Amino acid sequence: MLVIVGYVLIIGAIMGGFIGGGGHPAVLFQPFEFVIIIGAALGAFVCGNSMHVIKASLKEGTGTLKGAPCDKAFYLELLMSFNTLSSKIRKEGLLSLEDVIDGPEIETIFSPKVMKDHHLMEFIRDNLRLMVTGIEAHVLEDLMDQALETHHEEGHGPIKAVKGLADGMPAFGIVAAVLGVVHTMESVSLPPAELGKLIAAALVGTFLGILLAYGFISPVSSVMEDRLEALGNAYKCTQKGLLCCANAISPTMTAEYMRAMIPSNLRPTFAELDEQLKAHKNKPAEG
Repeated sequence: MLVIVGYVLIIGAIMGGFIGGGGHPAVLFQPFEFVIIIGAALGAFVCGNSMHVIKASLKEGTGTLKGAPCDKAFYLELLMSFNTLSSKIRKEGLLSLEDVIDGPEIETIFSPKVMKDHHLMEFIRDNLRLMVTGIEAHVLEDLMDQALETHHEEGHGPIKAVKGLADGMPAFGIVAAVLGVVHTMESVSLPPAELGKLIAAALVGTFLGILLAYGFISPVSSVMEDRLEALGNAYKCTQKGLLCCANAISPTMTAEYMRAMIPSNLRPTFAELDEQLKAHKNKPAEG
C-alpha cells in the first residue's frame, strides 16, 4: 500500500513542479519513447534471467503492492499453532504426528494464516517428518540452517533481477534520446519550431529512463529485499519452535522462545501472549 502512496507522491511532485514552472504536460506524452525504453529493458530482463526468476520477480514485485504477510497477527497465530503442536507432542509423543503431517488433522494444529503460506508449511512438514524418524536435535538444526540459507539465496534472485532492470533503465533512456537526436539531425530542413519539438521528444527519453529507474523500479527492489528479510525471520522463528518441540520444551516456553525471535515492532507483548494462551487453553473446556 505504501508503494502506491509513494508512486502518487512522485507523480504529483514531478508533474506539479513541471506544470507550475510553465511546462506543458502534453509534451511528455511520447509513446514511442516508452516503446524503446520499456521494450528494450524488458528484452534485456528476459535475456538475462531464467524463466523461474522472471516469474518470481513478477510475483514478488506485484506483491509489494499488498500488505506485509508477516504482520503481528501472523506471528501471534504462529505462536499459538506451535503451542498446540508442542502440547500434542508432550501428551501423545512424536509418533502421534506420523498420521497428522500429511493429513487433514494438521489444519486443527496450524491456523489458516500459517497454512496459507505453502512454502512455510512445506518447511514445517519436512522437519516434522525428520523429527518422527528420531533425528538428533543438533543434526536437525544443521539441516534447517542449510535449508534456510538456500531459501535466502534463492530469494535474492528476483531482487537482483529487478535491481538490474532498474540499473539499465537510465541507459535505455539515453538510447531513446540518442535515437531522437539522430531523427532530429536528419530533419534539419524543418522549421525551428518543429526541430524544437523533436529535441524535446528526444530529451523526454532520458527523463523517462531516470524516472522509471529511481522513482518506480528501484524502490520496488528495496521493498522486495525488506520483505525477504521479514520472511526469513518468520522462518527462523518457526525453526526455533521446531527445535523446542524436538527438545521437548514446554508449550508455554516454546511460545516464549519463539516470541523472542520476533522483531520488536511486530512482537506481541507478554500480556498479549499470556491472554491468548489462556483463551486457547480454555477453548476445549468451553466446547
